[in-house]
Amino acid sequence: MAIRVLLVDDQPLLRTGFRMILEAEQELAVVGEAGDGLQALDQVRALQPDVVLMDIRMPRMDGVEATRQITGPGRDGPAKVLVLTTFDLDEYVVEALRAGASGFLLKDAPANELVQAIRVVAAGEAMLAPSITRRLLDKYAGHLPSGEDSVPDALGTLTEREVEVLKLVARGLSNAEIAADLFVSETTVKTHVGHVLTKLGLRDRVQAAVYAYESGLVRPGAQ
Repeated sequence: MAIRVLLVDDQPLLRTGFRMILEAEQELAVVGEAGDGLQALDQVRALQPDVVLMDIRMPRMDGVEATRQITGPGRDGPAKVLVLTTFDLDEYVVEALRAGASGFLLKDAPANELVQAIRVVAAGEAMLAPSITRRLLDKYAGHLPSGEDSVPDALGTLTEREVEVLKLVARGLSNAEIAADLFVSETTVKTHVGHVLTKLGLRDRVQAAVYAYESGLVRPGAQ
């Protein structure tokens, strides 16, 4: 079955460009468009897309609030949000990730990267581009709530190896890179990541990375 995609951007020309790229792929189907966050909420309810390509800065309701209402805490719908941004260091992107987005992509990314990102997010994975995401978190993690009252207890439920894995996830490493770093198999890494997400009540590795910064487990700029 085709992956159902909703395009959300306040610039019609950009939506047209994205539609042309996506409709060239047999496994992707653009089911609708929206020009702001409020329209996006209506379209998500009406069209039940698998993936929402979400712009950040829009009138009436921005992409952060729309993302929060579509996939944030307490939401259990099928739609995944892939944030689109013009700049690779946009403070609003961090808030969108915390709100429940499954990743982000630059608007000028090559067409093949856009298509691959949609496939990854639709499959339930996180689009965590290591270089950009690491720089973004390093820049803005200091402005995020620390959660000092509750986070230490939650981190205490993790094993020593799970803490190691969480730190590496926060640095933007893939499962293969973590496996090589810890001298274990990718299957073992996937198991550890799954345990981390379950124990901390997180949706995916993007939120795990943000959580690691919020908790103070990983500090901005640390290797």
